[in-house]
Parts: sequence; C-alpha cells; structure tokens
Amino acid sequence: MNQARARLRAMLAKPGMIVAPFAFDGIQARLAEEAGFEAVYMSGFGTAASRGYPDLGLLTMSEMVANVRAIADCVRVPVICDADTGYGNPVNVWRTIREYEDAGAAALHIEDQVWPKRCGFLAGKQVIAMEDMVAKVRAACDARRDPNLVIIARSDALQPRGWDETERRARAYRAAGADLIFLDGIKRRDELETYAKRLGDLPLLYNGDLLPLDELAKYPFKMTIHIGTMLAAYQAARDTMRELRRSGKIRVTTQSGVFEEFVRTMRVPEYQAREEKYRT
Repeated sequence: MNQARARLRAMLAKPGMIVAPFAFDGIQARLAEEAGFEAVYMSGFGTAASRGYPDLGLLTMSEMVANVRAIADCVRVPVICDADTGYGNPVNVWRTIREYEDAGAAALHIEDQVWPKRCGFLAGKQVIAMEDMVAKVRAACDARRDPNLVIIARSDALQPRGWDETERRARAYRAAGADLIFLDGIKRRDELETYAKRLGDLPLLYNGDLLPLDELAKYPFKMTIHIGTMLAAYQAARDTMRELRRSGKIRVTTQSGVFEEFVRTMRVPEYQAREEKYRT
C-alpha cells in the first residue's frame, strides 16, 4: 500500500483544508516538506517552465510522468499532480492514470480543455463537451488500482462558458466519480466567493493566492494548491541573476551558511553514512 496516498485519503476525510505549495522539482518539494507542509503540488506550468517551455500543451505525458516520479521519490508527503487533459480520449486517460499511479502520485487532476491546453490563468481557453469529460472522469476512476489514489476533475469552463455551465459540469464530474472538483482561473475575490457559494456542498480544490491561508481556511475548500511559491522562487532567481550581473556580487555566498543548509536538505550526510557502511 502506498502510504502517502493513504495519508492523503485520511486527511481529506477530516475537517480542514490541505495546503500543497507549487513545486516542479525535487529540491522545491523537499523544502516544502521541511517547512512542514503535509502535501506538495507538482505544477504543470512549472514542469513546462523547468524545461524552457510555456504551459501550452507542449510537454508529453511521459515527460510529466518522469517528473512525478522524480518528485515522489524525493519526499514522503503526498504529491498532487497536474495531468493536463489526460493526453487524449478516455482510453488515453486510462493509461495516464496507470502511469501516474506507478510513478507515485497520490492525487492527480485532469481537465476539460481541448488539446493543446493552456495555463488556467491564460485567456483563450476552450473546453470539450461535458459528456466527453464525464467519460474521461469515469475512465480515470476505473483505471486506478489503488483505491486511495485521489481523482480530481478540473473545469476551465468559467472563462468561455460562464457560471451556469461551469456549475453543471462540476456536478456532473462529481457524479461521475471525481473525489474533488477544481475550478481553475479564479482571479478575483468575487469569483472566489461565487465558487464557494455555488459549489460549497461539493469537495472543492482552490488554486490561487487571493487570501492568506488563515482567511482561506474559512471557505469550504478541502485543498488549496498555492501558486505563490512558484512565483516567489522565479522572482528570487531573477533578481539574484540581475544583481550579480549589475554589481558583481550577491548577498548569499558560500560563507553565509546557506551552502551547509543546502547540503543537509539534499541529505548528503545520509548518503555519506551509506557510503561508509559499504566501504571496502
């Protein structure tokens, strides 16, 4: 039994909101775990960015699965994963679920955008027919071998179709077996309020940083994936590169103690101890 999946199921069964910061590589996931978060979110936007691509459906399923495995191998906490549209029709979704499950995902979401998809916060999104997405959700639920694997149905219908259509889709996806419902592209406080009001009777996932976590916890969300960590990491790296180019120096150096922290986070002492154990 996958322990991380079992823990996630147990957490979802309890009151409260699970917070999963965005991470797109092993070091970010491990830092989130060290900070005390109970889960991490493998961002599709970040995974594409780490390979130099925009989040416009340019990565393949196998590339995404490779990142799932890399991150899941780095941490003990559950990893919630972006699985885009499932990479095809319901039969493709079936295989996607099996691949993500084998790679160590504790949860994943598939969305109702057309392929190639785009980031949920970008304009110009289009969605497939509701009935087609319902079939994908059913296939996803049937494909899992571990009943603890959490299937999340994401809808991007708000921007192109409005609230009434979006609510119909959310309820249909839940009826098809989705464990959580995820409406993406919530950009304003009034949209957040409407999301909670119209669909608060369903188990919901929220993606964003419109409110501090203590305020967000008052809403009926079972999980939030926090995009702010990815943006802050980007900003810090950008500013550091610019500072080094401009001034020839940066505040963080090998003498500042950060290198030693980095070494511990990468578990170098554990590997060195293993090396000693097997020394000949």
